[in-house]
Amino acid sequence: MAALQKTDTIAAIATPPGTGGIGIIRISGDGSLAILKRLFRPHHPQAAFESHKLSYGTLCNQEGEVVDEILAVYMKGPATYTREDVVEFHCHGSPLLLRRVLQLVFASGARPADPGEFTKRAFLAGRLDLTQAEAVIELLQAETDRGISLAVHQLQGQLSQELEAVRRELIAILAVLEVAIDFPDDEVELLDVNQISTQLAQNILAPLEALIRLASGGKIIREGISVVIAGRPNVGKSSLLNTLLQEDRALVTPVAGTTRDTIEELISIRGIPVHLVDTAGIRAHSDLVEELGMERARRKMKAADLVLFLVDGSVELTDRDEELYAFIAEREHLVVINKEDRADPEQLAQIRQHFGPRQVLAISAQENRGVDELKEAVYQAVCGEQGVQEVGRCAPNLRHLVALEKTAVACRGLEAALDSGASCDLLAVEAQAALDYLGDIIGLTTPDDVLEAIFAEFCIGK
Repeated sequence: MAALQKTDTIAAIATPPGTGGIGIIRISGDGSLAILKRLFRPHHPQAAFESHKLSYGTLCNQEGEVVDEILAVYMKGPATYTREDVVEFHCHGSPLLLRRVLQLVFASGARPADPGEFTKRAFLAGRLDLTQAEAVIELLQAETDRGISLAVHQLQGQLSQELEAVRRELIAILAVLEVAIDFPDDEVELLDVNQISTQLAQNILAPLEALIRLASGGKIIREGISVVIAGRPNVGKSSLLNTLLQEDRALVTPVAGTTRDTIEELISIRGIPVHLVDTAGIRAHSDLVEELGMERARRKMKAADLVLFLVDGSVELTDRDEELYAFIAEREHLVVINKEDRADPEQLAQIRQHFGPRQVLAISAQENRGVDELKEAVYQAVCGEQGVQEVGRCAPNLRHLVALEKTAVACRGLEAALDSGASCDLLAVEAQAALDYLGDIIGLTTPDDVLEAIFAEFCIGK
């Protein structure tokens, strides 16, 4: 990895927006220590500015006026996140105060950091490869414990290690091919086709295919699933949402049409982020506002990973139930009979029979009965009976998956070329292509525009 070329000093607020007990200004670059000495007045001067040691003191403006009482730390590169000199001011967490401090830092020679620029510098300095840099944003954006675990494994380099093992095998094959190209008279002796084929199958394609299989589960853990609660008015959609959230998020009344827009909330089911959407009930006669809500409900149902089709078990199915079910029948869905506590057993049996062999769940959202079984059914409907098992390993994200599939295609091309007796020149081209695709994942051959797009997703200050 090439050494970092930019030596200008950058700064940003590193803590989230809003008022808090503490707010941190992060500074990185050659001018960091000079800015610290210009603005910070340590309480014990003899102990100040020792690397990686917090010092208590005051932060002052150019006129020497005290702006805040703070803790400051100087971290000498390369033993830092960016491998540059880094300074942090730990201030009181007032947004106005932090902006004032940041302006003083800018006036002292730093410039505003771009989104993700601290992590980008860590990547360019070789402290992180690209998969680890991406893990930082995945860790920040994780919505469940399993998402955090997945990001931490990637940050620790587990995916990099698996890819590096494959990369070493490809380099070994390419080295043999290049020697055979340089000594064509000895090509037959140098090139053991059976050995290379075995190496390709066992040490390269098998690990690649295993990683590719993990990607779908990783996507679910990272991004979650969208589950829409649908049904005609007053079947208990909002009651079910409140029960799943364990809070009164949606207004519940006996009046049909209370929910006039979609309500979206997040829960976790077995470590999977589930984005719940409560929708306006679909009915024939409604005002303009309610009609807009119903149209939004239809769009959400079309885009959902799973629809929970709710019916009222205390009454017979209506024509509106039938019309709405016809709309979602071809989509992934579960039929859920609500108000089971008020339903006649014969009525429940008739509803179950109406939907045939399909699994039908009976619950009472109001009494919180059958809800755990419903959660498990949601999980299995999207994740399958085996569930998502890959935490403990590192699952590729979508960008990785595309590159892995291209690598696998190139390796299969190399395999086919070997079987057909192709020249070493052609074999080397296929092997180099596979290496380049792998290099895209860890950042060795990643185009600049892709790098810019990746780091643009970061917040400023990370």
